[in-house]
Amino acid sequence: MADVNRGNRPLSPHLTIYRPQLTSITSILTRITGNALLVGALLVVWWLLAAATSPAYFAKVDGIVTSFFGDLIMFGSLWALWYHSLAGLRHLIWDNAKMLELGVAEKLGWAVIAGSVILTILTVIVI
Repeated sequence: MADVNRGNRPLSPHLTIYRPQLTSITSILTRITGNALLVGALLVVWWLLAAATSPAYFAKVDGIVTSFFGDLIMFGSLWALWYHSLAGLRHLIWDNAKMLELGVAEKLGWAVIAGSVILTILTVIVI
């Protein structure tokens, strides 16, 4: 049945009034990093397929993957992998109804951000 009372409903908060919380930003970032991981995975698959095709094609693709742009994509994918993994652990904690208090949830969000940056840097240094 159609809603005949549409004109009397309050409007959603406007973006200039609404202040995004850390938990909403990290949730959006989790979705973005999940999709961004696909770009890095496709680049790796392209590199592997080129290795299986021919030495000349592999040299061409390897030049792209090891270029500054390719390194930037792989570095971003590495950070996205760590961030997405830590955010997944955070959601597992929340699924068990733990650490849901506002202050603790915000600290956990900062821990995910800082942890992903630290683990990315450590991974680059070690590897």
